[in-house]
Amino acid sequence: MTRLEELLKEFEIEFDSEKNNKLQKYKEILLEWNSFMNLTAITDDEEIDVKHFLDCLTIFKTGELDGKKSVIDVGTGAGFPGIPMAIKNPDLEVTLLDSLNKRIKFLNKVVEETDLKNVTTYHGRAEEFARKKEFRDAFDVSVSRAVANMATLTEYTLPYVKPGGVMIAMKGSEYKEELKEAENAIKVLGGEIKNVMEITLPDGILHSLIVVEKVKPTPKKYPRSGGKPKSKPL
Repeated sequence: MTRLEELLKEFEIEFDSEKNNKLQKYKEILLEWNSFMNLTAITDDEEIDVKHFLDCLTIFKTGELDGKKSVIDVGTGAGFPGIPMAIKNPDLEVTLLDSLNKRIKFLNKVVEETDLKNVTTYHGRAEEFARKKEFRDAFDVSVSRAVANMATLTEYTLPYVKPGGVMIAMKGSEYKEELKEAENAIKVLGGEIKNVMEITLPDGILHSLIVVEKVKPTPKKYPRSGGKPKSKPL
C-alpha cells in the first residue's frame, strides 16, 4: 500500500488501486509538463500526494459529491480539484474551466492518458462563461481551489449553480475573515452558508471547505464584467 493509499484510508476516503494508478499517471504528466510550463510549485513526490491529491479528495468529506452530479471546477489551473474528483467518482460529470489555453492543452493530455470519460474542458473566463445559457444555473456543484477571495469567488462561481445546488470553496486556515467579508456577496448572489469543515492534513496543515447553498437565482446582472468582481467585491 502506498503512502497516499494509507492516508486516504486514514481519512476514510474510499479509493482502489486502479484509481490510484490513474492519480500516479496524472502526477507523471504534471511533472513532465511542469518542466516547461508553470503548473505547480510543489514537485516533491510525497508533497504532491498530500498537498494536491489528498487535499483535493477531502472535498468528498462534505457529502456533496456522492452519486451522479454535474460539477464545474472554475479556474481549475492544473486540474485541482476537478481531476482527482473525476478519478474518485466516475459518476460525476466534471467540467474544467480555465482562462489559459496552454493549461487546457495539458488537461486534455491528462484526460486522454488517464482515460477519463467523465471530464470536459473549456477555455474561457469565469465571468463570461457564467453568462452563457448552457452554463448558467446548469450545475449541481461548483468547486474551486486557490482562485480568489471568498467575495470575488462567489460572484465567479455561484451563477453556475442550480438553485438547490452548492458551491464549495477550498480555503486555507484564514477563512473566517474572508467569510465575514463575503457575507454581503453571498446574500446578494443568492447564497447561504450551509457548512464549514476544517480539515487537518499531515504536518498540521489546516484547510477548510466552505459549502454555500444556492437558495435563490443569482440576479442577471452578475457576474459583472471588466474585472469588477476582483477590483470591487460586493
